[in-house]
Amino acid sequence: MNNLDLTAKSAIVTGGASGIGLAIVKRLAQSGANVTIWDMNEVAMAGIAKNLSESNIHTEKVDITDFQNIQDAFQSTQKTFPTIDILVNSAGVAGDNQVVSEYPLDEWIRVHDVNLNGTFYTCRTLIPHMEENKYGRIVNIASIAGKEGNPNASAYSSSKAGVIALTKSIGKELAKKNITANCVTPAAVKTPIFDQVSQQHIDYMLSKIPVGRFGLVEEIAAMVGWLCTEDCSFTTGGVFDLSGGRATY
Repeated sequence: MNNLDLTAKSAIVTGGASGIGLAIVKRLAQSGANVTIWDMNEVAMAGIAKNLSESNIHTEKVDITDFQNIQDAFQSTQKTFPTIDILVNSAGVAGDNQVVSEYPLDEWIRVHDVNLNGTFYTCRTLIPHMEENKYGRIVNIASIAGKEGNPNASAYSSSKAGVIALTKSIGKELAKKNITANCVTPAAVKTPIFDQVSQQHIDYMLSKIPVGRFGLVEEIAAMVGWLCTEDCSFTTGGVFDLSGGRATY
């Protein structure tokens, strides 16, 4: 593992109790950062904090679809880490696998509330703080589905497309403020989110990856880790594919 220097930096990682988010938490902590996990799973967060006892880990139970909850959690987080330098938006849901003509309306709203609105809410909360401190690194976890549009996954695909566009907008808005905003667009990575999708859809995603395997959470965390460093100073509004060759444009 290459060494990254995040000493004395403090980060918030949403969805950090499992999957890609947890791998990112570990990578940032191993690089010297103070890390706050925002997630709904209190039991998992407690276990992570215990297992990473050599690192400075703080946890907050947060529903990222609730803007007021996010603001309250941020104020609580600041009691432990007053300055937040890094925001990683990893919380997400897959949603149902249905054709558009049959897609449940409540599920469409739920997926966008978590994947897109939640990302907007956290950025809306943290950006003024970063502007005041004249420094920040924002990394959003999107998906290759947000570029290509996976069949039978319209809610997921469109919500992740929104994350990509949101990231580009933020990157341009903050370009002169020493705050970068980038996103990564992985192809399928085998995490607990697979439990939310059908085997048919899993097989479809694998068939599109030339490398012939799913990505590893550690591979995603490695890219995200660099995007969180001071070295990533001239890259903003970027979209980084981690697709095993699926992305060809």
